[in-house]
Amino acid sequence: MNRKMKKQLQEFTFILPALVMFTIFVAYPFLQGFPISFTKWDGMSPVKAYVGLKNYIRIFQDANVTNAVKNTLLFTAVTMVFSNLFGLLFALMISKKSKLNNVLRTCIFMPYCLSLVLSSYIWRYVYSDVFYDKFGIASPLGSTAWVMIGLAVISIWRDAGYCMVVYIAAIQGVSKDYYEAAELEGATSWQKFKAITFPMIAPAVTANFTLLLAWGMKVFDYPMAATAGGPGRASETVAMLIYNNLFTYFKAGYGQAIAVVFTISIFAVSTLVSKTLRAREVEI
Repeated sequence: MNRKMKKQLQEFTFILPALVMFTIFVAYPFLQGFPISFTKWDGMSPVKAYVGLKNYIRIFQDANVTNAVKNTLLFTAVTMVFSNLFGLLFALMISKKSKLNNVLRTCIFMPYCLSLVLSSYIWRYVYSDVFYDKFGIASPLGSTAWVMIGLAVISIWRDAGYCMVVYIAAIQGVSKDYYEAAELEGATSWQKFKAITFPMIAPAVTANFTLLLAWGMKVFDYPMAATAGGPGRASETVAMLIYNNLFTYFKAGYGQAIAVVFTISIFAVSTLVSKTLRAREVEI
């Protein structure tokens, strides 16, 4: 065995445990459920009626699917942009090492340590018993027009701290020599950020945007805990729609078909975004 093959084998052994776990808990259940998507099944009966592609055709004609996709995309777009924006701003402000900055980092990151369900309950209370009682501001969770924005705020509050930690690590990895050279040339703070900081932390931007995209598209906990899909299905996401078809409406075949299309869509979109951002890193 030559040196190159030995190195590749060594690298493979590092990812083997994760690969095994992924195969058992993700790949196998997905492949096992794929045949169900071609049937009409209530999820309990031993009889599964084969219906061919009817479930898949129905997806593109179902108004509930269209509504769920719109809700999911709106939530994803808002959380992806603003979680990264606030995370980057926090990182720029408190990236330098100091006792005060350490305390601020802990406070900002702390919401990320809470579960998604607990975060939803906290903000449901804030919206109803703080914003409304103290300031007379109606809870967005009760508005069909603002409910997804209200849920997105919860996600931003929780995930901005995670983005901040990633950006701080990236910023601290940038050599000070670049900044010293820029100062000698008379560069302003904005010019240093635009020409040095942002290009150098591009891999962190790619990682955060890709992760937030995937998390946003499969969101389930926030709307389930805070609104249960209401009001009037205004906060029903694709993940919730799948759950409801599988366990509430007893349409397991149709729910599984949505799940298959949804999973493939997440993989395709995440891959496209990741490749686009990584190509930008190369250009930089």
